[in-house]
Amino acid sequence: MGSDIKNGKERTNNIYLRKSLIVLLLAAVCHGIAAAPVQEKTWVVVIDAGHGGKDPGALGSSCREKNINLAIALKTGEYLKKSLSNVKVLFTRDNDVFIGLKERADFANKNKADLFISIHANWAASKSIRGTETFIMGLSKDEQNLEVAMKENEVIELEDDFSARYEGFDPKSPESYIMFTLMQNIYQEQSTQLASGVQNQFRTRAGRIDRGVKQAGLLVLYMTSMPSILIETGFITNPDEEKYLMSKEGQEYIASAIFRAARDYISEIDKKSVIRSSADPVQQVRVDTVTESDPPSETGLKFMVQITTSNYKKEIRAENFRGIADVSEIRSEDRFRYAAGNFVNYNDAVEYRKQILGLYPDAFIIAVRENKIIPLQEAMDLTKTK
Repeated sequence: MGSDIKNGKERTNNIYLRKSLIVLLLAAVCHGIAAAPVQEKTWVVVIDAGHGGKDPGALGSSCREKNINLAIALKTGEYLKKSLSNVKVLFTRDNDVFIGLKERADFANKNKADLFISIHANWAASKSIRGTETFIMGLSKDEQNLEVAMKENEVIELEDDFSARYEGFDPKSPESYIMFTLMQNIYQEQSTQLASGVQNQFRTRAGRIDRGVKQAGLLVLYMTSMPSILIETGFITNPDEEKYLMSKEGQEYIASAIFRAARDYISEIDKKSVIRSSADPVQQVRVDTVTESDPPSETGLKFMVQITTSNYKKEIRAENFRGIADVSEIRSEDRFRYAAGNFVNYNDAVEYRKQILGLYPDAFIIAVRENKIIPLQEAMDLTKTK
């Protein structure tokens, strides 16, 4: 019996030892996962001081817009550099020099910027108009927004051979702005978030009149491949706002408001990235794909889901597109568009888009015919008359 008790104790001790080892191993593994650092993202923020050099911008009674833009841009960059160690700030200009709109956008694209912030001051025929407004890329039917776009875009006329460089775009012709109806900005949600933050800070931090977030066909935003905004910091045709924007205090408050909005935006995006990384640090998310879905339609028409654009060609690999395998490249003007799926039926594309929204929240459906994007309404008409 003594032997049985001894053997029983040994078995109990062995079981306890094995359980202890398992607990220790699990603890070590869990600690390793928990302790695995989430790599901090380095943000590249391009700050664009509007106008410059031979282009003075809007004219106040005693100031030129280009000088106000530069002063605020430099202060904004200074605040970002001092306060955020994970942000790299680049300026399209840091002195009084003329730079074309395309060069500004190209600079941001080549440096793979995460944010593009263009700083301007506004102009109006009436001296009583005042307030701040922030624009994102889009086409608004509002006549005042179109006027702002025309005013900002007409700077291309100062560039050599501008008609060829901008493919016949006439900044003074409303017909030229029809092109923006064919384009949907995949960064619209992020741009709106940043723009809303800027307007909120202008209102609460700087005590400015909030004219809201607006859409306009602004070439400099159209040509960038990242969340982009154009800020109108006030009307230099309004005597009070001109004085405010020329003052050191006014420039500091405006720059501080822009900085705070950018800081809060970066913090919010970083939080979401950390949550996603912590939730599943190694899992590659994939979606159901249909690589050989529908046979070609009689019209040669297909519906796809655009997920991103780039000024540079990307290798078609799943890891370059967050695990999506069936990605196609569509060359459009001077940029590359990347779309997933290949459907004859529009409703199938709608269902497919739902699958990938978790990966690309701003994904949207496009219609493609002969490898060219056509308006969705035109595509729907073709399917009806087929």
